[in-house]
Amino acid sequence: MDLFHFGVSPWEFVVRCIVIDAVLLTALRIFGKREVGQFTLYDLVLILLVANAVQPAMTGPDYSLGGGLIIIGVLVLFNAGIARLDRYRVFHRLLIPPARIIIENGAYVQRALKSEGVDLDVVETAMREHGVTDVSQVRLGVLEPDGSISIVPSDSRTVRTRRVVRYVHHA
Repeated sequence: MDLFHFGVSPWEFVVRCIVIDAVLLTALRIFGKREVGQFTLYDLVLILLVANAVQPAMTGPDYSLGGGLIIIGVLVLFNAGIARLDRYRVFHRLLIPPARIIIENGAYVQRALKSEGVDLDVVETAMREHGVTDVSQVRLGVLEPDGSISIVPSDSRTVRTRRVVRYVHHA
């Protein structure tokens, strides 16, 4: 058995990995605003099935140790490249969804809730976690890019500052 006898050419591993990774990143970006800790059981099953389904697409007919090492290297390097690109505003906007207002002045923004796929039970849980019992007591509710929900109660004191917070570009 030759551990480094490739069933496909090494460059084909690179192309296959990058295409699969890019498609998965795009799908997860479209999928919604959730972090791994917020995945439901259905999300976990989907990820496991997708991982199992794309493995043959990345390896092709190859079962060599060298092929596996190339795949690992490409995936790690591609991920590092995406992380570096995320530092630039234009790519950050593509990779990270914007925050979305889901409650405004004591009323649900139904259109936003529907388009984001947010259940009222989840929003009410977030309100209770912020010490609010009814939507009428909420000045602002925001679905954050990480999937968490921020609540600003109506009776909270408004703090005004002159400082402008900007996304910091690290080149």
